[in-house]
Amino acid sequence: MSDHHKFRYLLPPGNNFAFVSKFKAWLIFSIIMMIASIGMLFVNKSMRGDYMNWTIDFKGGSEIIVAFKDASGNYAQVDPGKVRDALEKDEAGVEVSDMSWTAQDKDGNDVPVNGMIIRTTRFSALSPETAAAAIADFNTTFKDREISKASWSGDRMSVRSKKPIKPEEAAPVFKKHGLDLKLWSEGEAALYSHPDEGTGEYNLWFSMYGLDRAYEQKLDEALKPVDATVVQSYGVGAKAGDKLRNDAAKAIVYAIFLIMLYLAFRFDIRYAPGAAFATIHDAVMVIGVFAVTWTEVSLTSVAGLLTVMGFSVNDTVIVFDRIRENLAKVKDKKLERIIDISINEMLVRTILTSSTVFATTLIMNIFGEGLVRNFAFAMNVGVIVGVYSSIFLAVPFFLWISKKWYSGPAPSRRRLGNVVPASAAKPEVEASASGKPDDEE
Repeated sequence: MSDHHKFRYLLPPGNNFAFVSKFKAWLIFSIIMMIASIGMLFVNKSMRGDYMNWTIDFKGGSEIIVAFKDASGNYAQVDPGKVRDALEKDEAGVEVSDMSWTAQDKDGNDVPVNGMIIRTTRFSALSPETAAAAIADFNTTFKDREISKASWSGDRMSVRSKKPIKPEEAAPVFKKHGLDLKLWSEGEAALYSHPDEGTGEYNLWFSMYGLDRAYEQKLDEALKPVDATVVQSYGVGAKAGDKLRNDAAKAIVYAIFLIMLYLAFRFDIRYAPGAAFATIHDAVMVIGVFAVTWTEVSLTSVAGLLTVMGFSVNDTVIVFDRIRENLAKVKDKKLERIIDISINEMLVRTILTSSTVFATTLIMNIFGEGLVRNFAFAMNVGVIVGVYSSIFLAVPFFLWISKKWYSGPAPSRRRLGNVVPASAAKPEVEASASGKPDDEE
């Protein structure tokens, strides 16, 4: 009695799906989807003011590093989700990531610090709405001071009035709008205590604490009894963001070029254009999904996009390698049939590997936060379009190039001076890309 193990197949052995016959329809569908993805960028520009939902990496903004201490003054660790929830009550798009470094505790000993880096596209604690409301309230409260002008310049309010206004009087007005006023130094108090000799008006400046102080107060309120302390705060200019965006685009173009170069040497030149088009398709589709869903685009998204391109090329190379093997082994079939056989042989492997990657990144997308979810979302989309493009875009280009430029007359007829009559050439069968006759199976 034979001990036969019953193996459960994902697909039954000998599956024979006809892929080549569907190539034209899928190619047209892909081109339409690429045009729609590019068109969505211009829709976003007209409706939302920008092509994509750029983060601080590309748009500029502020980065604030925060440490946390418990009631005894020792460094404490805080859940990033609680920090994110506290800050996103008033604004969306705040990125919160863990950050570790070494610092001295209250006894002078070096201890590890588990803090956070907060990134936002805002440069100031003052939003346009808050600024307008604060000016209106300020003018109403101090209308007896005969204010001629009040305007904002960054986090500072410039006021011209006939009568003086002290910072102690103005602080409660700003506090109502979530703004923390800096008290004047002795030099500022002396400067602002006398009116201008020419106009007779007081030229006053009221400076607010910046975004770092506003975030610190929000976190103190939300994380009691833990105390948040800003360690460092700095801004990322818009010009730096533009340079990063340009560098990201260059990285994608260079990656596509190097992929074509690799395939041209690894196989031959007819394989490279299809892989390049499939890679471009994957990049455009991932960008299109980010544009449609208005998902934040950061440098992590670019890393995800480049990873998607690598995954897609890997899958394409595997399919191409099997086609090349079968071109040498199966010499009595047409090229179209060899391609169908090759894809069917690789189908189960492609499904298993892509499903594993998709499941892993899906878990990251569901349970991850911030930049982790951003990367996982790009991978989720990229795995789907990458597998699809390897079969329905890369291979059709290879087939078209092979049929157009690599399927001429048999080598024996190409010899100089060997002229074969047309009547004698009729029985001959068109050569395949491998240089062998293409008879039906």
